[in-house]
Amino acid sequence: MKNMKEVRLRLAPSPTGFLHIGNLRTALFGYLLAKSMRGQFILRIEDTDQKREVVGAVDSLIEIMNWIGLKFDEGPHIGGSYSPYIQSKRLDIYKKYTNELLNKDGAYPCFCSADDLTKMRKEQTDRHEAPRYNRKCRHLSQAEVEEKKANGLPFVIRQKLPLDGEIVVHDELRGDIKFKLTDLEDHVLIKSDGVPTYHFANIVDDHLMKISHVTRGDEWLPSFPKNILLYQSFGWEVPKFIHLPLILNKTGGKLSKRQGDVFVEQYKDKGYLPEALINFCVLLGWHPKHDKEILSLTEMEQEFALDGMGVSSAVFDIDKLDYYNGVYIRAKSDEELLALLKPLWNTCAEKSLTEQQNDEYLLKIIPTIKERLKTLNDINSLTGFYFGEKIEFDNELILWKALTAEQTKNNLEEISIELEKISEKDWHKEYLEKTMVGWLKTSEKKVGDYLWPLRVALTGLKASPGPFEVAGVLGRELTLKRLNQAVLKIKTLKSNL
Repeated sequence: MKNMKEVRLRLAPSPTGFLHIGNLRTALFGYLLAKSMRGQFILRIEDTDQKREVVGAVDSLIEIMNWIGLKFDEGPHIGGSYSPYIQSKRLDIYKKYTNELLNKDGAYPCFCSADDLTKMRKEQTDRHEAPRYNRKCRHLSQAEVEEKKANGLPFVIRQKLPLDGEIVVHDELRGDIKFKLTDLEDHVLIKSDGVPTYHFANIVDDHLMKISHVTRGDEWLPSFPKNILLYQSFGWEVPKFIHLPLILNKTGGKLSKRQGDVFVEQYKDKGYLPEALINFCVLLGWHPKHDKEILSLTEMEQEFALDGMGVSSAVFDIDKLDYYNGVYIRAKSDEELLALLKPLWNTCAEKSLTEQQNDEYLLKIIPTIKERLKTLNDINSLTGFYFGEKIEFDNELILWKALTAEQTKNNLEEISIELEKISEKDWHKEYLEKTMVGWLKTSEKKVGDYLWPLRVALTGLKASPGPFEVAGVLGRELTLKRLNQAVLKIKTLKSNL
């Protein structure tokens, strides 16, 4: 194949809703191939299926791509040398190339109605044949065509494919693939309303926009020979095609809305970071030449290469995505996390801090829960006990192992007395822990008998940051107040609990 001088790849989504995870991976592979070869990455909107178009979908797509961090070199929102980048604004261009193809005898008008096609396919099915268009209009004379047009019959334009032999197409991941031409159907290029199908507009636009590499899902492989034949009909150079394998769920099926989230916007709303989604999606089908699996977008741009891509289906493992998200959360500074978490925290109805107190207080909290965050949205469930005056806890939860309610109450009263000896100046995690653990060991007391009730009294939870971390954030006054409340509550319990 003749080498192309300029590397140009594109993302060409339909504006039919949110961005699918599979389309994000396709976009990432296209972007990384372009950047790794110092090429251009283009956004083109393929809105020929206007019945499925969702109002605002283009703006939503651009917004989510900006959030992800992928920058386009050309597109409907920034312009470029090959505008317009929206197919519905390129209809005159498609009309020109439709006429050219008709004049070359590479296509023909088809006047078969929807009822004709339904009847045709039923008869084929009844004969146990593959249902397909039977090329009824392929051999109409020019006079017959003109007569039908004059009578106002609606028609589509179909591609005139060879009737026998085979075609060999080349995929950059799979190599050469042979197709029997007898298995191909004269498919529709232009619909009856004059709007092109994906198969026509896509090829024309890729040629005119000088696209050098095409990345798309392997569900398009059956259409691959038709696409190549269309390039050949025009005498155009064929770009390099890269058909990406499917992303499967853990059970081996296709990602489905019935089985979980499939749209990027859903993961953003759930508190996943763009860095984690990028890292996760890129490794669904590409392997770097080393064992490192945490890679920034910049590192991927430098290392990405075609020879690291495979053809085996990748499995979408949410646990792995959670792992990546946790890694990127912990890599952020407390101040960076504050900026991300604060809008989520601000929905907490119990919070009544001033703006200045808010930032100071939240920055104290972040180190105590940073290691426990899987997503940003975990923040309220992990930190609710830091807000409000009173903590509720399950009566049995505060009892450590064989301790009775009376013993638990006495232990909390003892530890309260020791904590009261610590000044406000020394009230921080390190001093609290050193002092209180030292007291427990010197007094030969069992650590769990005291620190477990202390943790539950301060947080109300079975799993939480350590009691001295929590006390350090709450401060001396609120810590002692909660301990007093816990003691009063336990007094109401039966001693045999």
